[in-house]
Amino acid sequence: MQATISLAIVEKNGSSRNRTIAMTSKSFAGDVEKRLIKFLEPADVRGTAMLIVDNKDVSDEIWIYLPALKRTRRISSSENSRSFMSSEFSNADMGSPTLSDFRSRHMEGSGTNNRWIIESIPVNEDKADEYGFSRKVSYVSMDKYQVGRMEFYNFDDEHFKTIEIKEFQPMAGGKHMVSRMLATNLISGRKSEIVFTGISDNVKVEDSFFTVQNLER
Repeated sequence: MQATISLAIVEKNGSSRNRTIAMTSKSFAGDVEKRLIKFLEPADVRGTAMLIVDNKDVSDEIWIYLPALKRTRRISSSENSRSFMSSEFSNADMGSPTLSDFRSRHMEGSGTNNRWIIESIPVNEDKADEYGFSRKVSYVSMDKYQVGRMEFYNFDDEHFKTIEIKEFQPMAGGKHMVSRMLATNLISGRKSEIVFTGISDNVKVEDSFFTVQNLER
């Protein structure tokens, strides 16, 4: 699949910054998905590239190429909670969390009004530090199995961030992908929105495209 991503970062006072990103992704055996994204605009981030290997049962792998330094480095799991390109999304938000990293349960009201309400708590302090929150509450539609909203709580159990899934794009095989999502920081008042456009699925891309070496091209 290929798409163009628009990332808008809006400050509390209304000022905004915009970034344009090209993304290519491919599914591999073992429920592994690899994504390569390259920043096109503005000029100060142009050429920055990331390779994300989204694993099912183990932690995701992320590499980033910084053209100003002309080097590629792997982002460690301890950096998952850090901001994704100065936005309200974290590096971890760009992938899928490993289910075994959390203890999850249904909350009160789950299973009514066509939604499940699932609380996910990191299994230990190290995982909590890695993800940057003490717990997450997800609202999932029962008929479409789609996450509509996620609420994140800090280590004082304060609700500090919300991610809302605004739109989904129908894909081949009856699948859907997120095409628009909004992250709101309830403490700072900052917001960040990601919008996917020009989505094309069943694009033929060689496996060798998704390599660390290709980040610098």
